[in-house]
Formats: sequence, structure tokens, C-alpha cells
Amino acid sequence: MIYLDYSATTPVNEEVLSTFDYVSRNYIGNPNSLHKLGILSKELIDASSKQIADILGVKSSEIIYTSGASEANNTAIKGICLKYQNRGKHIITTNFEHSSIYGPLNYLETLGFEIDVVKTDESGRVDLEDLSQLLREDTILVSITAVNSEIGIIEPIEEIGKLLKNYPKCFFHTDLTQIIGKKKINLENVDLASFSAHKFYGLKGIGCLIKKDKINLLPLIHGGKSTTIYRSGTPTVALIASLAKALRLVYENLDQNYSYVSTLNNTLCKELVNIKDVYINSNDRCLPHILNLSVLGVKPETLLHALEEEDIYISTQTACSTSNTISRAVYSLTNNEDRASSSIRISLSYLTTKEEIKIFIDKLKKCVDKLRF
Repeated sequence: MIYLDYSATTPVNEEVLSTFDYVSRNYIGNPNSLHKLGILSKELIDASSKQIADILGVKSSEIIYTSGASEANNTAIKGICLKYQNRGKHIITTNFEHSSIYGPLNYLETLGFEIDVVKTDESGRVDLEDLSQLLREDTILVSITAVNSEIGIIEPIEEIGKLLKNYPKCFFHTDLTQIIGKKKINLENVDLASFSAHKFYGLKGIGCLIKKDKINLLPLIHGGKSTTIYRSGTPTVALIASLAKALRLVYENLDQNYSYVSTLNNTLCKELVNIKDVYINSNDRCLPHILNLSVLGVKPETLLHALEEEDIYISTQTACSTSNTISRAVYSLTNNEDRASSSIRISLSYLTTKEEIKIFIDKLKKCVDKLRF
């Protein structure tokens, strides 16, 4: 098997799985309970939170545990806008967001909120001058992903954060889902940030929302204090501990792994340009872990299943995208409907081998040649 869909989900690290198993067996107490077993569970959560906070450069008190990035994005966007709607109902975003951003934004539009889309340059990066012009007295939220999940565009999050510091009534949210575990990011000027463990070799079902102190939210889930007042429910001790373990492990060789994946990406690009009617949509402002390309004349789903028959696994759009639609992200970047309707995503990992890349290229060429007849 050759797995090239790491941006959709990663295989769980065996050490992370062992941590989950150990904690599940040995920390049985509800961390909200007052007895000894409950206290031990709470202490483990507190230790896990400190580890996560130290790695990301935030405070333990700023961590809200969720079921994943989609819940974290919904909590951030709905929670901020509904809590502070007396300040205004204007929101700014981009054409390169995940569906779990557009979903709550579309919902808020039904409640009278106004959404503006900031312009981007030819590489897909936010135009800071246009962002400045869009900001208004009633702008309550700017939500911009750190890395686009489909093409891999790296947005200038630190620069955007610095700009928004001049607008104290406006909050800045970023979706970190595709950058955590791949590249370091400074969250000093970010108010809210979301991510999910299964994108960096952790388990599915656990994610985080970083919410800076002194910011309030209207919770999605009510019912009393858990690890925080902003998300009720019995804390999942084993999942929380496993998230902390996954984050620590993936940060150990972050720079080395980034360099290795960049080499794989370069190898792929050199070979792909030799295939007729194949266009690479990702560019040099993109994360090397994601390579988006369009194969003109071949339906993405047909190519995906042809490769699947060769035991090779890729993606068309993102795993959460609505099927049978053109790629919004690719169209926004290329302004080409043919490329937007024929795009596939190859996503790489430090687990990907050079031999796998070689086999993939050979099989891709054969599949494309066959499907074009």
C-alpha cells in the first residue's frame, strides 16, 4: 500500500496508541470527581495541558479540548460572533478555507452577519492592503486559515495578527489544522486557533481550540464546567493525554522532517511536469506536504479509483468537501474551471519513502494514459 492522503488523516503513532491504552486502563476516575481517582485524572490532564501549552507558546488556561478541528472552528466562530454581536456583525475570511469555516459563516449570515472575502495575490496569499481596506468599525472577526488544506498555501498569519492588533474590537481566528506538526507558527498575535490530533499521528476524536485569556465565548455545548466553562462534558482523559504525546513526538524532529518532505515534493514536481496536460496548482508559497495538481481530460474520482486499484491512495478535494463540485480553492487560485474540476491532492509525510514516490509516478502515468483513451 502507498498512502498519499496524510492531509485527510494520519496513521496513529504506536507510542501515542500505547499512551491512550495505558491511560484508559489506569486513570479510570472522572476528572471532575472529588475522590482520589478523580484527582489523579485531573492532574494528568493538567500535565498534558502544560505540555501542549509549552510547545505552542500559550497558557494552559487558554486550551479548550474539543472533538476535533471542526468543533473547534464552530466554537470559535459562533462563540465569538454570538457573544460580541453588540460590537458589530461584519466578518472577513478568504476563498481558501475549510468547510468547517464556511459552514458556521453561512449559518451566521442567516442571523444577519455580513461576510467579506479578502483578495489574495497570484500565489493565494492574503493581500494585506485589501484586508486593511475591508476592516471596519463593526468588524468583529477575521478568520483565515494558516495553511489551505487542498493546495497548501501558507498564509501570512503573523503579519495579519500584527495588523489586527490595531483593531482591538476585532478578533483573529486561524485554523491551524494543516500546519501543526509540520511547521512552527507564532501565536502571539492570534486570539483563537484550532487544530485536530489526527492530522499529526494522534487519535481521531480529540482536538483543541486555543482561546486567549480575557476573551469570552458563547459555548456550543452547555451543561457545566469540564476542563473549561466553554465546553461541557466529561473530559476524555486518555484522548487528551494522547494528544499531548502526539504533539510532543511530532515536534521532536520538525525541521528535519520538513526538509525531507520538501525533497520528496521536489522529486514529484520534476516528474509531473513531464506528463501531458498535467498542471501543478501548488506553488512555492505552499507547504511541501501538500501537492495539488490538475489532470485535464480525466475525472478526479475516476483517477482516484484507478490508483486505488493499484493500492495507492490520494484525495480529490478535502475529505470533508461536498462531492461533485469544482474545487473552490483551485478555481480561486487559477481562475480556470477545467483545472478546478480536474484537481487531485497528493499529501506527503516523513513516513513517505522515495521508493513510494517512484512507484506512484509510474502508476500515475499508466493510469492517465489508460483513462485518456
